[in-house]
Amino acid sequence: MTGTPPTKAPPTVTVELGEGTHVHLKAGAHSWQADEPESSGGSDTGPNPYEMLLGALGSCTALTVRMYARHKQMPVEAVSISYSFTRELAKDCPECDEDDDTKLDVIRADVTIRGDLDEAQQDRLRQIVARCPVHRTLEGGPRMFETVTFVD
Repeated sequence: MTGTPPTKAPPTVTVELGEGTHVHLKAGAHSWQADEPESSGGSDTGPNPYEMLLGALGSCTALTVRMYARHKQMPVEAVSISYSFTRELAKDCPECDEDDDTKLDVIRADVTIRGDLDEAQQDRLRQIVARCPVHRTLEGGPRMFETVTFVD
């Protein structure tokens, strides 16, 4: 068979605004919801957008660690990750290189990997945590383009 191989469609999520701050999301056969917390005027019927972003990052990281460990036959038994998102001044960020009043978006992760791993395996998995595709996308600052259409 010759010719160009079929291209895989890019991931697509559709979003529809519901009542108030409730949002309906769909990706293929999967659907879920988002909302804002009551403290922000929402009804807290789902995670807020930043929680979903952190969830996407966490699921990608956990799966990347698992797939790498399986491929390398490392005895990883479990992966648990807790994420936080803050906006803070560069001078107040101990991990940041900047030391000024620039406001930064900061994501911190607390990753726990359970398994009987030697020091070299642990060092490699520390590197793999930052190699998941979502992490790399966020770190690289994706180019974003919007088309806005108005209808009557």
